[in-house]
Amino acid sequence: MWKKLSVVWQIPELRQKILFTIGMLAVYRLGFQIRLPFIDPERLATMSGEGGLGQLLTTVSTFSGAGLDQITIFGLGIMPYISASIIFQLLGSVIPSLERLQKEGETGRKKINEYTRYATVALCLFQSWFFLTSFVEAGQYVHADFLVGDPGHLHLSFSWRIVAVLTMTAGTVFLMWIGEQIDEYGIGNGISLIIMAGILANMPTAGWKLIQQYNGELGSTNGIGPEKLLLLAAMFVAVVVGVVFITLGQRRIPMQSAKHIRGRRAMGGQKSYLPLKVNQAGVMPIIFASSLLLFPMIIFQQLGALLPADSWFKGFSDWWVEALRAHNYVYNLLYLVLIYFFCFFWTAITFNPKDMADNLKNFGSFIPGYRPGKRTADYLEKVMIRITYVGAGFLALIAIIPTVISGALDVDYSIAMFYGGTSLLIAVSVAFDLVQKIDSHLVMRNYKGLLE
Repeated sequence: MWKKLSVVWQIPELRQKILFTIGMLAVYRLGFQIRLPFIDPERLATMSGEGGLGQLLTTVSTFSGAGLDQITIFGLGIMPYISASIIFQLLGSVIPSLERLQKEGETGRKKINEYTRYATVALCLFQSWFFLTSFVEAGQYVHADFLVGDPGHLHLSFSWRIVAVLTMTAGTVFLMWIGEQIDEYGIGNGISLIIMAGILANMPTAGWKLIQQYNGELGSTNGIGPEKLLLLAAMFVAVVVGVVFITLGQRRIPMQSAKHIRGRRAMGGQKSYLPLKVNQAGVMPIIFASSLLLFPMIIFQQLGALLPADSWFKGFSDWWVEALRAHNYVYNLLYLVLIYFFCFFWTAITFNPKDMADNLKNFGSFIPGYRPGKRTADYLEKVMIRITYVGAGFLALIAIIPTVISGALDVDYSIAMFYGGTSLLIAVSVAFDLVQKIDSHLVMRNYKGLLE
């Protein structure tokens, strides 16, 4: 392995790409530490202990490479850009003009990227204003020197609010630029690497908490004993093995090309296979589900604060706020349902069996036992539904592990989250993609790949 890694550094072009990528990620982590100027650090330090708010913000921050829980200049992270990209991808399946742009190749892709950037700025302006109003001011995380108004109705001044909105918007646009620079001059997918860097940066903190809670006593009910530590280690290994297995898992459909005669030679007739990924949707269903569950809790919290204490609707909203906390069975049940829904929804958007059947027909290939055209499309759709059901079940299991382990073993949620579950799924998946791209550079220069 060390010999293979030394070969990586001996290739000047590949070495330059890796160093450029590391430098861009270092810039991202540097900006991640810079808080907005009016934030009170002492008040902010208490956020993690305030019900489910700190936990939810930490979870969303992890998935988006954001700094919501620390209210930094990169507070919104890369999620607005991801949201804008998803919106245009979904609109491309219902708006004919966007669909035509998607099929125009590089020119159409550049035009859609331009629209995506404009949409990202609009989303940033809206989300940053909403975040400042709903969390920063409502949670009283602003230093007293920056507040104006009556003693009972203090709020952030309009000028500082504008500065904060523009700063957070510029931070997200800068992260978007970093991701694009990594795509062009670095190695790997820039957006995915930003998210992975945020996850890996929080792992040492989770590890330190694990060391602090370890007491070395068997059967301990207060802290982490040896048996809990072994269980967490086994869970870590099992999740890594499962992620690798599902990430590389394929359903290979036999395929054969038709024979045709050119002169005196017979061409074609070769057998091959059509690979369909088991986890076609990747980690997007988990990100969608966790983000969607955040909004009902925010809405009910805001309504509960405005309603009188003896109102029946306040009791109803308080019940839902408690039910949507991450350790509640209602939250877990809704989480699983949404993951399954978004798995099938995302697969239906990204995988078109009719287009694939038409491409096979145009290239003179067919699936043995099925006529080209509609019969082939129906067969591909049936197979994809079956393997998506398996992939969704795996994602649901991975997503629910941290909350189950945290509640059953009385382990800090950040430990369970970063050492088994969705964060590990994202980190391993992105790392695999990075290694495969490094391998492609090595194989192109007649070297053995890292995975061989």
